[in-house]
Amino acid sequence: MKKSITAVLFLVISSVGIAAPVPTGLMCELLAAPDRTEIVDPHPEFSWIVPATRPNDVQTAYQIRVAAERSALSHERDCLWDSGKSATDRSTALSYGGKPLESHRFYWWKVRTWDRAGRPSDWSTPQRFRIGTLRRANSVLSSRSLEDRTTVARYPIQQTEIAPTKVVKKGKGHYFIDFGRASFGGLNLTLSSRESGRKVLVHMGEVLEAPHRVHRKPGGSIRYHRAEIVLKEGKYVYTVPLERRDGRRMPPSIGPVMPFRYAELENCPSGMTRNSVRQTAAHYPFNDGAARFDSSNYILNDVWEMCRYTMKATSFCGVYVDGDRERLPYEADAFINQLGHYSSDREFTLARYTHEYLMLNATWPTEWILHSVLMAWADYMHTGDPESLAEFYEDLKVKTLRSLAREDGLISTVQPPVSKSLLNAVYAPRMQDIVDWPVGERDGYEMRPVNTVVNAFHYRAMDLMARIAEALDRPEDARSFRSGADRVARSINQKLFDESTGLYLDGEGSRHRSLHANMFPLAFGIVPPELVGRVAEFLRRKGKSCSVYGAQYLLEALYEAGQGDYALSLLTARTDRSWAHMLYDVGSTMTLEAWDNRYKPNQDWNHAWGAAPANIIPRKLMGVEPMEPGFRKIRIRPQPGGLKWASMDLPTVRGTVRVSFNARPTRFDLKVRLPANTSAEVHLPLLGQESPEVMVDGVRRQGRVEDGFIVIESVGSGDHRISREGTGPEERTQDRRGG
Repeated sequence: MKKSITAVLFLVISSVGIAAPVPTGLMCELLAAPDRTEIVDPHPEFSWIVPATRPNDVQTAYQIRVAAERSALSHERDCLWDSGKSATDRSTALSYGGKPLESHRFYWWKVRTWDRAGRPSDWSTPQRFRIGTLRRANSVLSSRSLEDRTTVARYPIQQTEIAPTKVVKKGKGHYFIDFGRASFGGLNLTLSSRESGRKVLVHMGEVLEAPHRVHRKPGGSIRYHRAEIVLKEGKYVYTVPLERRDGRRMPPSIGPVMPFRYAELENCPSGMTRNSVRQTAAHYPFNDGAARFDSSNYILNDVWEMCRYTMKATSFCGVYVDGDRERLPYEADAFINQLGHYSSDREFTLARYTHEYLMLNATWPTEWILHSVLMAWADYMHTGDPESLAEFYEDLKVKTLRSLAREDGLISTVQPPVSKSLLNAVYAPRMQDIVDWPVGERDGYEMRPVNTVVNAFHYRAMDLMARIAEALDRPEDARSFRSGADRVARSINQKLFDESTGLYLDGEGSRHRSLHANMFPLAFGIVPPELVGRVAEFLRRKGKSCSVYGAQYLLEALYEAGQGDYALSLLTARTDRSWAHMLYDVGSTMTLEAWDNRYKPNQDWNHAWGAAPANIIPRKLMGVEPMEPGFRKIRIRPQPGGLKWASMDLPTVRGTVRVSFNARPTRFDLKVRLPANTSAEVHLPLLGQESPEVMVDGVRRQGRVEDGFIVIESVGSGDHRISREGTGPEERTQDRRGG
């Protein structure tokens, strides 16, 4: 009897000890806090993280419960929906399938999962979500109203009080205040006065004209504001009045905001301290600790942090905007912002809302309209949720601009001119090729009716539209778009290509070979493999002769061509066309609209389209990108360049991916931590020899050689160490100040 009891206790203790991990990171409609806004989808989608506690952890089944009260989740009979045990590894974008939800009320949900051994987890901590006015079950595809079409809810803009990093007393009643970084917001002062009527003069701005002095006339779109506060007798909190520049976008609860880092107070009562003043920063909810990057190059680290912070600071409108001057969404700006936001926070709703807004409110540049297809695909790959693709599918087909195609597949917006019916179909006021902006950043590009850059984007849109059609099970459309994309690529390589130099021309009939005409085909995979080296070498000779927007695609092209060393030199450069220049020389804490005022005199200092490193560093240098929707399969392909080591945490819908490496000429050590329900294809550098052998967790494995890398398939979830030894050149010294 005693032995039986002991055996039972052993089994109980063992089963408790090996239970599947409890799901975390619950999201409803891609919202981590779905009770802070109003969901309008009658069938909201649920996602969660399955923690990886053992190697190769994978979910084999799940069960979701939804109820009107938290207590009702305990009993199946009291739930509005109990999915039952569903045998699948899906953990993203699971649609509600229970009794109809009601508008204007709260609900609760929870989930449990089963692991590879068939062991169930405990139930997750329940999450509450809030339903607003539910959308009609079948949205009207012809509707131009975003309220009828949007597939995602947004959070309200929030305010964060920020204490100053420095308060300097310049004289009697004269104080200088530095908040360390610029933010979009306002200024609150807690002041005590012995009398009423005392006037305090306030100066707020983004830039200094001398130490501890706010620049009163900074020029261009750099901001300065002067205000007076009339004090009352006693101690009060005063909000500095601001000009209402764009009240349409800022909610009344926030009020007017401006970008500023510094403040000066004149005729201020004595006793001003760090506790007397607060910057009230407006921004979309943002998890400052979600992403991390560190490396052996301090410039790269500082550039990363500036670009990451730009994602948060420029979110103040609740939609991606092109900085402070216009405060309007543009597709190209938003695409770079979107990729950077994905790399900085596990937050997808602002990116999706901005994309869907622009679907119905397109801007005028031809390539910007084509960007909508790129944005749609990026949304799907990062969220794993096809709902937005399905809702806007017919619109996306038109946004490829295939109706402009000649028989050879190439398009022109000039010969013949774009029809009003097409402008109406893509929701655009007009259409004009742009190549790059400002005009002076086009590297002398010769604008031709059949434009190489425009057609490179057309190819990319057609290529991605084929993948979108496949994802939505539209095989005929997929074949049509695939055939069309192949035709465009052939024609670009035949008619917009100079065989004598092996380079691309600016357009049909042009003899000019610009940086732009070559970097976009290389970035989009149009260049035949045998010509990649030649085109990449041309890009190296041209240097960074493009705008901060163009730098996104220059870096994409270089990393696609395996030019990680040169790409790193651009990321860490100290010229006036660099991110280090913005940070160290100009003194901005957000990325600029242009490299410097000399290239765009009216630029603003808070433009997220200048923040390409926010996504390039994790996606291309560290090499972490989704191969399947929702990061179900991940490619890890680091290109360290001259870095000795680097480490990164990347938030994804399935959990955080952690990657670090140590690089030497004759050895490369890679550590990865993958969430459960994921696998990776890992690419390691060849290091001077062709042998495909690597060490994976102490075991020798044979990979395959591909484009200068050893590729290891099917690396499962959990912690792994992967090493590669080679016969590379002697170790090079690295200048800590330049990479």
